[in-house]
Amino acid sequence: MKIIILGAGRVGESVADSLVSEQNDITVIDTDGQRLRDLEARFDLRGVVGSGIDPEVLAEAGAADTDLLIACAALDETNLVCCKIAHLLFNVPTRIARVRSSGFDSTEERGGAMLGKEGFAVDRIICPEESLTRYIGKLVQYPEALQVREFAGGRACLVSVRARGGAPVVGMRIADVRASAPDVAMRVVAIYRRFPEEPDRFVACDGATRIEAGDEVFVLAARERIPQVLAALHQRDGLATRPVRRIMVAGGGRVGLRLARQLAQQGGFHIKILESNPDRCIELASVLPPEVLVLQGDATDEDLLGDECIEDVDLFLAITDDDEDNIMACLLAKRMGASRVLALINRRSYADLMHGTQIDIALSPAQAMLGELLAYVRRGDVQAVHSLRRGVAEALEIVVRGDRKSSRVVGRKVADIHLPHDVHMGLVVRGLSEGASAVAGEGQSVPPGEPEVIIPHSHTVIESGDHVVFFLPHKRLVREVEKAFRVSATFF
Repeated sequence: MKIIILGAGRVGESVADSLVSEQNDITVIDTDGQRLRDLEARFDLRGVVGSGIDPEVLAEAGAADTDLLIACAALDETNLVCCKIAHLLFNVPTRIARVRSSGFDSTEERGGAMLGKEGFAVDRIICPEESLTRYIGKLVQYPEALQVREFAGGRACLVSVRARGGAPVVGMRIADVRASAPDVAMRVVAIYRRFPEEPDRFVACDGATRIEAGDEVFVLAARERIPQVLAALHQRDGLATRPVRRIMVAGGGRVGLRLARQLAQQGGFHIKILESNPDRCIELASVLPPEVLVLQGDATDEDLLGDECIEDVDLFLAITDDDEDNIMACLLAKRMGASRVLALINRRSYADLMHGTQIDIALSPAQAMLGELLAYVRRGDVQAVHSLRRGVAEALEIVVRGDRKSSRVVGRKVADIHLPHDVHMGLVVRGLSEGASAVAGEGQSVPPGEPEVIIPHSHTVIESGDHVVFFLPHKRLVREVEKAFRVSATFF
């Protein structure tokens, strides 16, 4: 695809990094020439210096024959106006804008009207802060998980968890795990194993593969089965993991504010926010509910953490704009007794270094929202995409279309579908288009009209309308999967 990215900041750089690796034709617009030269030196892309709301600059960037515009400059108004100009003057087919303001929610009548063709002509709004907040909320809900990604409208999930010695299925072969729970809609799709002096290495999963303590295990499962899956891989000696109740947030920026509001609305949490800026503390205290305690101080202050009983904290979140401060705060909190720590890290090299350390989760802001963009870049009926393992692996949801004549997969058994060896067809969600909300495993009776989550076997027949979820250990496999599920012209 030919793609224009407006803004060479952190979000723009991360988006360019991901899309360039897929051999797209990328042009980045920014007013900072030095920043563009740095990007051109690192990635195979073209930079254009200028304002994204200047028609001449857009024309120079090639807007006349561009497939996708991603406007992620620092200011909301710049992104919105850029999308409007791209639509009016250049008829760019797809326009995505980064917007922080909550007033532009496309699900609301007012927001939808402002974003429509008569308004700012935006096809999709992305907000990295909102994506991060939703993502962290899932980690609070499932404290054993390292990642939680949703598919099929939340009816199925991909979770990763660090296998713990003494857990029920650790030490078992995958075939034995399946045999022990044949009615549970779940499948182990990948294992990343630690080796001395090496980064985690991908281990292909078949029936003979044994789950070892310390493995990072990726499992696709029906949403209702997620607690059961996590307990089987992480629960030791029959003791349930302590639920997250006490949360300390280091950083009162946009993400910290959104997260505190979301958790306060859910209820049942004791929340403390540490913020070093006194003016920001006053602002936070004035807009947050009274049950959220705002404290002025440095998250790397050992005395402050001790005074605030860090040893009783279930989840410590370091989400400031400074990677180094986040890393040090998490390491200190963990050493002082916090049960679980999460560091927000923008630099990929830092995130790589944190794996295998005392930091439980190293979260990249860009990785949390990249899937929302990748779904527009993928070909065919791609419903959802999630970038994994810092952009190396990917989970993909494809809606099956066509009939037996126009499709290579409709009406055929899984054994007869030709896919690359390392690709795992993990789940099939059937009946979703009918709008039902229940989830069931294969073999269970499902009332008419309710979607079911099926674990595909060699004899499972794929039907039109199925939502099929794949795990791909390498992004280079994406095109082959898309090709296999592409509908021929006779269908149209």
